[in-house]
Amino acid sequence: MEIITILLIMANVILTSILLIKKNTSISSKDISNLHRSIKDIFINIDSTIKDEFSRNRQENSSLKTQSNIELSNNLKNISDIQKNQLDSFSKQLLALTNSNEEKLNKMRDTIETRILGLQNENSKKLDEMRTLVDKKLNESLDKKLSTSFSSISQRLEILYKQLGEIGSLANGVNDLKRALSNIKVRGTFGEIELQSILEDIMTKEQYETNVATKKGSNERVEFAIKIPSKDEKKEFIYLPIDSKFPQEDYQKLLDAEENGDKLLLEQSKKALIARIRSEAQDVNKKYLDPPNTTDFGIIFLPTESLYSEVAKEAGLMEQLQRNLKIIITGPSTISAFLNSLQMGFRTLAIEKRSSEVWELLGAVKTQFSKFGAILEKTQKKLQEASNTIETASRKSRTIERKLRSVEELPLDKSSSVLEKDN
Repeated sequence: MEIITILLIMANVILTSILLIKKNTSISSKDISNLHRSIKDIFINIDSTIKDEFSRNRQENSSLKTQSNIELSNNLKNISDIQKNQLDSFSKQLLALTNSNEEKLNKMRDTIETRILGLQNENSKKLDEMRTLVDKKLNESLDKKLSTSFSSISQRLEILYKQLGEIGSLANGVNDLKRALSNIKVRGTFGEIELQSILEDIMTKEQYETNVATKKGSNERVEFAIKIPSKDEKKEFIYLPIDSKFPQEDYQKLLDAEENGDKLLLEQSKKALIARIRSEAQDVNKKYLDPPNTTDFGIIFLPTESLYSEVAKEAGLMEQLQRNLKIIITGPSTISAFLNSLQMGFRTLAIEKRSSEVWELLGAVKTQFSKFGAILEKTQKKLQEASNTIETASRKSRTIERKLRSVEELPLDKSSSVLEKDN
């Protein structure tokens, strides 16, 4: 404020001097010079005053700054002391609260452990009582059931022993048959005997021949040949060759692979069996077919239904053999149906006048028996299930025998009398 006042005074003096100069034109140069000196002195005084004022202001500001810093430092120190005191108070309260919580938790833990221990002891007592009661009831029940069941088991074991004896005899018979069929000559004889039996049942002796050379200039003899009346007046009849085939080795390999669940070996065995059937069909076509001395087709007889069913399942095989080689594959049932059809044909018209219808008849027979392979397969599965059931019964009987080893064995006469009393 003082500086502003001085400046205003100074401006006022200058303005006044200028106005005086303008109004009084008679002022001398000396007066003007004096006036200049006066103004200059005023400016010098003003400058000195301003400097003093600035110096004093700086000192006051420095003093105020120092005092402010001291007050700020004191305030910060007071605040720090207050915060420290509050933190110490909070720490003490937190520590007291933590100790209090720990004491409460320890008390709760002790209480819970005591209650759990009491519950465990009580449960153990109840479980012991229940176990004792259950053991008692089980023993009583088992004693009753065992006493009532042993007599029934003894009777059933007697029946089972008899059945096992019969099964053993049957198994021996099957093994004997298997050993017999493992011989190639016996297998061939088996097929011939079965085919001959079917022919004897359906045809008359005059309607077929055995071991016939059907092809001129060849010594190859077919097992059986049906005499079919000829349309040629010079010939009384022509032959229908029927040959029995039994590829037991290939079929047995297929059965073993199927039983063992070996898919790769099963596929290989099927291919081998089909290849064998194709080869046999080619042999029959080459050795025994000789139209017009024979029919333009021949028959291969497979002596078991299971073998025929396996061959019939091969898609397109029979149609290919009929179309390409003029060979018809038959089993025991289909050959019987075919021979019955021929027998009916013999009774109506001469076969040579209806040779085209014979083929149609065979197609009809095939149509009627198209599902026969599937039926035979189901039958085979049922037989396998029965065999598995017998095997299971055998295992169970052996298990029962092991369980009864500790039972004292009665003499034969005494056991018979006991069983008679039970009966």
